[in-house]
Amino acid sequence: MAALGEAAARWAPGLWRRAVRAPVWLGGRRFASGGAQSLPTFGLLLDIDGVLVRGHQVIPAAQEAFRQLLDPQGQLRVPVVFVTNAGNISQCSKAEELSAQLGFQTLPRNDFPVIEGVLLLGEPVRWETSLQLITDVLLSDGNPGTGLATAPYPHLPVLASNTDLLWMAEAKMPRFGHGTFLLCLEAIYRKLTGRELHYTGLTGKPSLLTYRYAEGLLARQAERRGWAAPIRSLYAVGDNPMSDVYGANLFHQHLQTQQEGAARSCASILVCTGVYGPQAPSPTAPAPGSEGSPFHGHRDFGFRPELLQAAHVVSDLHEAVRLVLHKEGWAL
Repeated sequence: MAALGEAAARWAPGLWRRAVRAPVWLGGRRFASGGAQSLPTFGLLLDIDGVLVRGHQVIPAAQEAFRQLLDPQGQLRVPVVFVTNAGNISQCSKAEELSAQLGFQTLPRNDFPVIEGVLLLGEPVRWETSLQLITDVLLSDGNPGTGLATAPYPHLPVLASNTDLLWMAEAKMPRFGHGTFLLCLEAIYRKLTGRELHYTGLTGKPSLLTYRYAEGLLARQAERRGWAAPIRSLYAVGDNPMSDVYGANLFHQHLQTQQEGAARSCASILVCTGVYGPQAPSPTAPAPGSEGSPFHGHRDFGFRPELLQAAHVVSDLHEAVRLVLHKEGWAL
C-alpha cells in the first residue's frame, strides 16, 4: 500500500494511524530533564470523536495539542495512534474527512466479502432495513432466499466492532452509537428465537485486541523514526468512560501480567469535550431501581467499577498532552 504524501494515516478496523518519515530533531533542542538527549519512551492512543472533533468541527484544544506534538518540520515528536470505533461511513470517505480536518493524507483499505457470517462495523443509516436483513441471514443460516422452518442454533458467526452505546457529534446531546444498534439486534433475536445472540468476537474499544494492535503500531512507528528506546508507557485519551477508560484500564491490567511487547503501563485520561461531563453520576451495576448512572457498556464486557475510573480527568486534549509531557519530563 503506497503512502500519499510525506505523512499519512492508514485505516484498519477500529484504528487510525499517523505514519511519518525519518526522524527530524527539533532544532537541536533536547527535551529530557538532566540534559541527556531524549528519545520518546511513551506513545499516545487518541480517540477521534469527542477528543479531536465533534461531528465535522475540530475541537480547538486538539489543534493546540498537535502544535505541541509536532516539530517545526511537521514531524511528530512522539508516536501517535488514532483509535476510533467509528465505522459508519466508507473507508475512503473517512480517509478524506480526516485528511481535511487534521491536515494530512490518509489511506483506505479494501473491505472483505460476505455471507459466511455477519460483520458489523458501525451503525447503519436505515436501521430497520439492516436489522431485518441481518435477522433474515441469521434465521436462514445464510440463505435468506430460501427460509428455514426452524432457526439454526448456534447461528452463523457474528463479528462486531464498536460497542459504544453513545457518541458525541455537534448536537448538545449524545447520539446513538453502534452499541445501541447491537442492543436492538440482540433484543429482536432473543424475542424471535428465545435464545441469546452470540458474538464470535467483539473488537474495537474496549477489547484487548484493539489495544494490543495499537501498541504494535506505536512500536513500528517509533522504529521507522529511528527511536531506539522502547515505548514503555502508553497514555490513552478518550471521552467515553465505557469504552476509552474501560479499555485502557483493562489493557493496563493485562500489561501487569502479560509482557508480550515493550509497554509496561497504559494510563487512562478522560476529557470533558465529548460524551463525559464532570457533573455525571458514577455508573452503577445494571439493577432495577438503582441509583446513579446506568451502566452503558456492552453485556459481554460486564460491569467492573474499577475499570471505569480514569487515572486522570482533564478538560480537553490540550491539557491531556501537557499532562503527559510533564509526567515524562519533557519541555512544555
